[in-house]
Amino acid sequence: MIQAMLVDDHMMIREGIRQLLEFGNDIKIIAEANNGNECLTLLETLSPDIILLDLNMEQKNGIDTLKEIRANKLPVKVLILTVHNEIEYLMKARELEADGYLLKDSSSEELRKAIFTIVNGSSYIQPKLVPYLNAKLVERDIDKEKIKSMTKREIEVLIKIAEGMFNKEIATVLNISERTVKNHIFNIFKKLEVSDRTQAAVFAIKNKLILL
Repeated sequence: MIQAMLVDDHMMIREGIRQLLEFGNDIKIIAEANNGNECLTLLETLSPDIILLDLNMEQKNGIDTLKEIRANKLPVKVLILTVHNEIEYLMKARELEADGYLLKDSSSEELRKAIFTIVNGSSYIQPKLVPYLNAKLVERDIDKEKIKSMTKREIEVLIKIAEGMFNKEIATVLNISERTVKNHIFNIFKKLEVSDRTQAAVFAIKNKLILL
């Protein structure tokens, strides 16, 4: 029998999931937590096969909880169960090695399928989210290639653009001429396939070349 832990700050949702999962007599909920801190405390004495983890919770949210679980190398599978269908949340969960990602509007059959798939050693992402994930991964790979095509100096100029500096300021800080700055900006726009400074700055921020 699969032993699971529910981590969600809504008692009604936990009760509903418990009833759905325990109806089949092959999954047992051995613990419930109202937030990430409670989850981590319970994991000091319990060893569930899988955690069903919500993202939005007070005190410690799902992302921070997952991060700590992985940092402590706890031998437990984690299925993110959330209302968030934004691809950024899925990407973050994927980066932190979540074993699965499922929306709360899924059927009980799909939830059970996700749990058994994960416990048996595979990952599970809700099928309707997969095309968006693949598109995002392709976009990220393209961005990586664009960054690789830039010189070290061009990246330095791009970062200064993202920081809001004008050409004269960039020239002063990097100890180069304004003409050289303009040449670098021309090359940056061409390589990134953007047409203005704002688009270039957005690219830098999105790809974490600069942190806000």
